[in-house]
Amino acid sequence: MVAPAGGGSPSRWPSEEELDIVRKNVVEISGRDAREVRVVACPYRICPLGAHIDHQGGIVTAMTINYGVLLGFVPSDDAEVVLQSGQFKGVTRFRVDDLQKPIEIRGNITWESYARGAVYALQNSGHDLRKGIIGYISGVNGLDSSGLSSSAAVGIAYLLALENVNDLVLSPVDNIQLDKSIENKYLGLENGILDPSAILLSRYGYLTFMDCKTALPSYVYFSELSKSQQPQGRLPFKILLAFSGLQHNLPKSRGYNMRVFECKEAARALLCALGCEDASVLCNVDPGVYEAQKCILDENLARRAEHYFSEMKRVVKGRDAWARGDLQELGQLVSASGRSSIVNYECGSKEMIQLYEILLKAPGVLGARFSGAGFRGCCLAIVESDRAEEAAAYVGTEYEKAQPELVSKIPADRRVLVCEPGDSARVILQS
Repeated sequence: MVAPAGGGSPSRWPSEEELDIVRKNVVEISGRDAREVRVVACPYRICPLGAHIDHQGGIVTAMTINYGVLLGFVPSDDAEVVLQSGQFKGVTRFRVDDLQKPIEIRGNITWESYARGAVYALQNSGHDLRKGIIGYISGVNGLDSSGLSSSAAVGIAYLLALENVNDLVLSPVDNIQLDKSIENKYLGLENGILDPSAILLSRYGYLTFMDCKTALPSYVYFSELSKSQQPQGRLPFKILLAFSGLQHNLPKSRGYNMRVFECKEAARALLCALGCEDASVLCNVDPGVYEAQKCILDENLARRAEHYFSEMKRVVKGRDAWARGDLQELGQLVSASGRSSIVNYECGSKEMIQLYEILLKAPGVLGARFSGAGFRGCCLAIVESDRAEEAAAYVGTEYEKAQPELVSKIPADRRVLVCEPGDSARVILQS
């Protein structure tokens, strides 16, 4: 039994084997019967279109994949939280009735911080927590820091588990704001609502469109306007995730934040030209005003603004292509988004650009772009289902030729993953 489930056909993740591994670990930690163990399945997400425009109030697309974070848990007998991790050593213990205070030094963030952050967010929202959890959490080795929102998946997993054992019934919209509280207020990170929205609102078979200005989602089912709709649960494409081997993020802290600032400066300049005092974000600039006034922008600001407005057009065209089931056009738009990230937004490391270009040449690949900012992690591609394995082999071979040292650091089974669309985060109970 799964509650609450997303729309469309049930996700193929997690498998019974994956669930059994998590349940066995919880049994070892807690001494409880396996039938008492509940599991939160929190998927990772990708964004095919809408690159780098969420912070400017743009519209972004999202879907989850059939990989993610699993948190097995049972209610504790009191307020104590006891946690172990599949990726990190040690046991974490604290109480949900202890007052949690925000982390003051970002370097102090550890794997247990997200659990404490979930308690903090719920406490801060006035929820009475009396029960803790005994749990075991596990992500996918090698997929952290890859531009797939693994940190948001962890935070949401803890929220859903704590709400479950404390009989709290909260909506996905509530949990989006609670996860934002974990990231912004407790951890001191500058993350928006895109990641938790994708994880909590995605539905299998649908592409989620998130308006980051209004925080309102909408959904389009694949080929819903086509006369030859796909049978329910069978989508004619798969998703490739190709990993660069880059884990460190120093360039982003220097470069990406500057690009966000430049977008705001472009918005300020365009709005000032009209004598307008609206907030300096590009979503407040009418596209017609941009076309008429873009000549006033210096070269860098002009490039950032061009990326924003061209990406918004790609999102609109992508919505139509998805609704028609036109994967060729959708793929071309995804690739154009990737190219604009490089040329107009000027992000992406040399290695990530190499990986992007290799993906574009792979057999069956319809479109590709960075997953995330482009300085580390992975690239994503939309690929024809029957050529996915062929494409994965090609990308793995060609990228190893280009970057043998980086590839040697990636586990062989994690260099290129063939994924399928997933469903929303949910709690799985034993039937």
